[in-house]
Amino acid sequence: MKEIFTRTSVRTYKEEKIEKDKLTLLLKAAMAAPSAGNQQPWEFCVVTNVHLLEKLSQSSPYAGCVKNAPAAIIACYNKNRLNMPECADIDMSAAVENILLAAEAIELGAVWLGIAPLRERMDKVNKILSLPKELETFAIIPIGYPQNKQPQQNRFDEKRIYYKD
Repeated sequence: MKEIFTRTSVRTYKEEKIEKDKLTLLLKAAMAAPSAGNQQPWEFCVVTNVHLLEKLSQSSPYAGCVKNAPAAIIACYNKNRLNMPECADIDMSAAVENILLAAEAIELGAVWLGIAPLRERMDKVNKILSLPKELETFAIIPIGYPQNKQPQQNRFDEKRIYYKD
């Protein structure tokens, strides 16, 4: 539970490579996510190439932090694996959240950069990475060892809860 209450969006990273076993652990966490109808539409592209990270940093007005990350995971869904297409974004959201929580658990920092459903951004990322046509880009998750760690703000608001006993 600790990671839920300590995770923050990290956009500045140390110049330190991420161990491959840690990246694999993040991907295992992503694939452990719940999925509607067990369709598991996810596929992931792990980018550590500095030139590609630089290009990805220009794929969205909010993606600038990607150029200074030692790695980024691009979460995609495979259009050919959708028996419940209306739930693809929900499945992908669960997978991305698992990556963020797992990163926190192993002392990495990450941030969720939404690409979908904005077609222009999705196409730009697909083109930069030369992804197969059956993949739709969902999010970019830059990852690294945090430059500095801020405390999570308390978002709990009891006024938003309705009990019906």
